[in-house]
Amino acid sequence: MDRAIPVEVQRKRRMVRYGKYALIVGVVLAAGVWLGTLLMASVDRKSLLVSGVDRGTIDVSITATGKVVPAFEEVIISPISAQILEVYAHSGDTVDVGTPLLRLDLQSAQTDYSKALDEQEIRRQQMVQLTTNTETQLSDRRMQLEVEEMKIGQLEAQLRNEQYLDSLGSGTKDRVRQAEITLRTAQLQLKQLRQQYENELRVRKADLRMKQLQDGIADKSLSETRRTLDGANIRSPRKATLTYISSEIGSIIGAGSKVAVISDLTHFKVDCEVADTYSDRVVTGGRVLVKIGKERLLGTINTVTPLSQNGVVTFTVVMDNPSHPKLRSGLKVEVFVITSIKEDVQRLRNGSYYTGAGKYTLFIYKDDHTLVPRQVQLGECNYDYVEVLDGLSEGDSVVISDMNKFKGKEKIKMNN
Repeated sequence: MDRAIPVEVQRKRRMVRYGKYALIVGVVLAAGVWLGTLLMASVDRKSLLVSGVDRGTIDVSITATGKVVPAFEEVIISPISAQILEVYAHSGDTVDVGTPLLRLDLQSAQTDYSKALDEQEIRRQQMVQLTTNTETQLSDRRMQLEVEEMKIGQLEAQLRNEQYLDSLGSGTKDRVRQAEITLRTAQLQLKQLRQQYENELRVRKADLRMKQLQDGIADKSLSETRRTLDGANIRSPRKATLTYISSEIGSIIGAGSKVAVISDLTHFKVDCEVADTYSDRVVTGGRVLVKIGKERLLGTINTVTPLSQNGVVTFTVVMDNPSHPKLRSGLKVEVFVITSIKEDVQRLRNGSYYTGAGKYTLFIYKDDHTLVPRQVQLGECNYDYVEVLDGLSEGDSVVISDMNKFKGKEKIKMNN
């Protein structure tokens, strides 16, 4: 016959059974936590760039691209079409004022110039001949006038004599009238001769002036030919570095063709491009920061192209220190055009995450060595900082590295 199990024993057995169940549940929970930890996304702390949120000043700027070019560059062109006979310098050479660069075949141009000189001498002789003939003819006209004036003087005296005789009764009225007619006729002839002289004088002066103008034009053309001929002796106009030269001996270069380029490689400027949507912010005299690696150089906008081409506006920056050792011709640089200054604003270090003002999802560093996403509103920026409008507080540590691969993650474990 079975005996009843004491209540105390039953209670102990239930406690043991419940303990086993609790142990199993604890093990399962611990395993779940451990497995969740293993499956949680993680990232190496050393691979991240983290910035603290603070308050300060932001020089608001827009980003442009730039290329370092020589502050001075001159293109030398050939004034005539000619063959290259000799080359005296090569690209990279330092040349001084008047240094010969190359020699062109100038025989044909010299012949044309000699012919023009002969034509100039002919014109000079023609001018002497024209001047002499004009003076001779005008002198003859003046002589005729003097003779005619003397004749009139005699006729006036004859008229007075006839009038006197007539008053004494020794002359006649007919003789007086005849003397008057003769005098009047001579006076008209003198007037006609004077008019002819004045007309001829004006014509001769006009002919002489026209000849002088024609000769002046020809002389200017000859002087231009002389300058062209002198320019065909290709020389350096100043001390600089030869960066290009047509060095193919025997080749024919046309008039107006580029034969050499000299540049000042000790002083530089920056040619820049920016999207035309920012054209109203790029003005002459504006301040600019040029970033070359870790070096930051300041400059001033010197010129701005008024028209947009292919969606960009170009402008030139004159550097405060145009001979800085970091400046090299052809170097591509980042350019930041400073448009305004904001003081006492929340800010965050600039980085690859920032593409313009708007909303962002950024990861915040927590004390438990995890990163959690947060929605933030960012404003304007400069080369160092981004303005924080909402979503962050001073002292927050924010990842500013590219975190696109963790998009959608609620928490990220950070390995030290």
